[in-house]
Amino acid sequence: MPPRRRFGSVRQLPSGRYQASYWHDSDRHNAPDTFAAKTDAEAWLSAKETDINRRPGVDPGVGNVPFGDCAARWLERQGHLRPRTGELYAYLLRDYLRPTFDERPLSAITVSEVTAWHEALVGRRPKMAPKAYRLLAQIMKAATTDGSVVKSPVAVKGAARERVLKRPIPSVAEVDAIASSVPAEYKAMVLLAAWCALRFGELAALRRERIDLLHGEVIVTETVTELASGQRLVGPPKTDAGRRAVAIPPNVLPAVEVHLATVSPAPGTLLFPGADGGYLRRGHFYHQTWTPALRSVGLRFRFHDLRHASLTWAAAQGATIAELMHRAGHASAHAAMLYQHATRDRDHAIAKAMATLAAGAEVVTLRRDQGASP
Repeated sequence: MPPRRRFGSVRQLPSGRYQASYWHDSDRHNAPDTFAAKTDAEAWLSAKETDINRRPGVDPGVGNVPFGDCAARWLERQGHLRPRTGELYAYLLRDYLRPTFDERPLSAITVSEVTAWHEALVGRRPKMAPKAYRLLAQIMKAATTDGSVVKSPVAVKGAARERVLKRPIPSVAEVDAIASSVPAEYKAMVLLAAWCALRFGELAALRRERIDLLHGEVIVTETVTELASGQRLVGPPKTDAGRRAVAIPPNVLPAVEVHLATVSPAPGTLLFPGADGGYLRRGHFYHQTWTPALRSVGLRFRFHDLRHASLTWAAAQGATIAELMHRAGHASAHAAMLYQHATRDRDHAIAKAMATLAAGAEVVTLRRDQGASP
């Protein structure tokens, strides 16, 4: 006769499946699912016993809380998030996490389940998969800290890393063509984006006193964030690194001076206001200005590609990682390192240029004929 279990019990249901349960802190806890085989039910009890022994004083029943409830509470506690980040998390939770995990008890979510979810998401929405995966990882990490689960099932190697798709970079000639095609009041805006790596929100918030012609700098202290609701928020850049003074290349300064002469000299004047005199809206700018200008010269770029071009050009001129971080307002080196392909391209160009030294060199052949002088 097999020995009686010391922890929990297993019983067979009328359906033929097996149910596992155990007593802990004067309450009976049932497994979140039934099992096809008795051995599977016993294995679940053994794992649960290990969890309880590993974390004495933690009520394992909290692992039966549905993921959706846990995620909602976690999101409510993230009061420090910037508005756009909060919108992104709510969107990811609604469209990518809840459909799969909403009613699943925390303790029932497995590594294989997370892996299958991630693989399906990569096939369907490859750009969103890393973002959704990182959010799931944060929520489950908080659940382990709270004692809801012993170990997070979010353990897909490399899943959090975003694959940056290489986009076309406008050339200097193409930037000049775009700047000449937009209305005159936006020419300096295009040039500052392309030569100073400014973001759209930073340009939309740029005021007259932030242009220092004496030292040839543009000073970034604010940015405009537009929410999905259409609300515009103005505040400091996301990180301290975003507050910066960026040197304006000499070839751009004349266009900036011309633009300053067309706007009010009053302090606080927006350099690139919208049609209503307030902050420029991205959608309006794209529809009324950007898209028609590019169509007129036969080009297809995003406005943000101007920033990529700027950092690529800087890297090609030998800018270090730290220098790229400063111009871009990056808080980490990872983003700046994306532009180091430009230095590799430049290195190949240097190697080819070095080869031209051999092309015109006099070739001296040493004949070692017998009896001949060297």
